[in-house]
Amino acid sequence: MISGGNFQEEITDAVSKIRDGVVMIRNKKFQADRYGEVFPVMGAGSGIVLSSSGYIVTNNHVVQESQELEVTTRDGDTFEAEIVGNDPATDVALIKINAKGLVPCELGNSEDLKVGQFVLAVGNALGLPGDPSVSLGVISALERPMPWADFIFEGLIQTDAAINPGNSGGPLSTLDGKIIGMNTAIIAFAQGVGFAIPSMTIKRVMEQILEYGRVVRPWLGISGSTITSDMQTRFWTRGVKGVVVARISRESPAFEAGLRPWDIITGINGESVTDMKSLLERLSRIGIGDIIALDFLREGRKLGTKITIQEMPDHYLNERWMPHP
Repeated sequence: MISGGNFQEEITDAVSKIRDGVVMIRNKKFQADRYGEVFPVMGAGSGIVLSSSGYIVTNNHVVQESQELEVTTRDGDTFEAEIVGNDPATDVALIKINAKGLVPCELGNSEDLKVGQFVLAVGNALGLPGDPSVSLGVISALERPMPWADFIFEGLIQTDAAINPGNSGGPLSTLDGKIIGMNTAIIAFAQGVGFAIPSMTIKRVMEQILEYGRVVRPWLGISGSTITSDMQTRFWTRGVKGVVVARISRESPAFEAGLRPWDIITGINGESVTDMKSLLERLSRIGIGDIIALDFLREGRKLGTKITIQEMPDHYLNERWMPHP
């Protein structure tokens, strides 16, 4: 049973711990109308301070195509910001401002989360002036795929904590003030269905941007999902676990190796693949140029192929896909 006084103190203490590390980000673009007149288009979002020297993480969609980028801290100071690196596939971007003495937030481990756990969504909802807005909710689900995603990337945290325009890039926090996610999207026609990028995804993307200037990830070139009981019935594969290939890029290593839509990936290099998370974990340990042995099922038959892993190309999101048969 939750004690009202203690529970309230947990919330207020957590907010006090992280609110100085939440900033407002303004993105200015310039467009021309049909008469050639140029006018500014403004956008706003949130960011999470991760170092006292000025590194801030936010959503890629908050800063993309920006021509002028400004960051305002909680005390009202405004700084020009530069994009250090970004990763559209995970919607993560790292930016930097020339500031000292910032109060960084502490990243927690999103892999320790449990469904039903209380969380706080913090950010500059609707771009309102003053302190960031705070909402309370629970973790509704873990490892959710982005509903409209056409490419493989890590599952998201689903929460019913209120997330509004302007919250994008802001933190999702546990009640001990640790950042376990970054608010990224909502389903507009739903009630209380928001999504956050897990902190471990943010950490990995940041580390790669700082080391390589970009995210280097192995590429199969498929869009897939964990096989469900309904799918098992449909494919006459009861008891089988794996990842169903939903779509496949015609120019991908997987396509060249013979993989096709509705194939079920069950293993990589002798290690079982039971779901999307395990597939991503297997791939994360594989280097660019490595050759993997991939096991899969097609119409109930056990097959295998060799795939030479490539780095995901920048133009991947615009690739031509082979549709469902």
